[in-house]
Amino acid sequence: MTIKTSSPLTLAKVVLIGLALLCFLPFVSSATALIIGIIYAQLFENPYAKQTKKTTGLLLKVAVVGLGFGMNIYSAIAAGKDGFVLTIFSIALTLILGFVLGKALKIDKKISYLISSGTAICGGSAIAAVSPVIKADEKQISVALGIVFILNSLALIIFPPIGHALGLSQVDFGLWSAIAIHDTSSVVGAAAKYGDQALEVATTVKLARALWVIPVAFLSTVLFKNKGTKVKLPYFIGLFVLAMLANSYIPGIELISPYIVELSKKALTLTLFLIGTSLSYRTVKSVGVRPLLEGVGLWVFISISSLLYILYVN
Repeated sequence: MTIKTSSPLTLAKVVLIGLALLCFLPFVSSATALIIGIIYAQLFENPYAKQTKKTTGLLLKVAVVGLGFGMNIYSAIAAGKDGFVLTIFSIALTLILGFVLGKALKIDKKISYLISSGTAICGGSAIAAVSPVIKADEKQISVALGIVFILNSLALIIFPPIGHALGLSQVDFGLWSAIAIHDTSSVVGAAAKYGDQALEVATTVKLARALWVIPVAFLSTVLFKNKGTKVKLPYFIGLFVLAMLANSYIPGIELISPYIVELSKKALTLTLFLIGTSLSYRTVKSVGVRPLLEGVGLWVFISISSLLYILYVN
């Protein structure tokens, strides 16, 4: 049951601010912050919903760029090569399967395509890039984002224990999380919990994967016959590469890099808390059963198929 208040300094605002500050404490992990945010969403209506949406996008970009200061460009290139083939096949197969499931479940064409794109590439970022290209309306975008965020939250919590249970190395877990978890925020959060090497692999592969939103967005203009629509480029990925280059080549940068990385991890923790505050029961209920079935089906497919590839082929 959601508690609504109307005074200038409401209980909802006080609790939200207090919990946001809590995210900066050393013992609060990304997964814990997300769970706290979800609990908050069941008790209160976020009084800063619009600001939260804008803030999470900016914080995620800042956090990802900051994490680049803890990575070596040569290791990143090697990780990117390892995930290249898996990235191409997983994106193509997920989009094809999404089309088939969307038809079979009789889901709105644009909702189905947004769910498929978000699952195949980079979650909310892909949906945000593709939605204006296919001229999706607010409801279609909200349903797709709701499904992606619900499954992201689950993945952040369950992937690290599964990785440990299967005895995955940090490299293998980083690659798996980058392929099988939708959104960059949850990929980085899960990998950071697993280890520093997992974080480096996961972040690099995920951001390389995110670049595929560009050709997919252009393909979308053809599929939906909306030629001439502008495609937004993920510029922050370029800043992430510059941060890695700086960390690899600028003398003395290692003196401040650990502090930048630590602040970036805390920014990510705060990001996941804020994402959690939007995942109320009402949000889950509003997505609908059939779109949720498509989202779960695609997620299970990409999770199991990529894991099998990593275990037995890679």
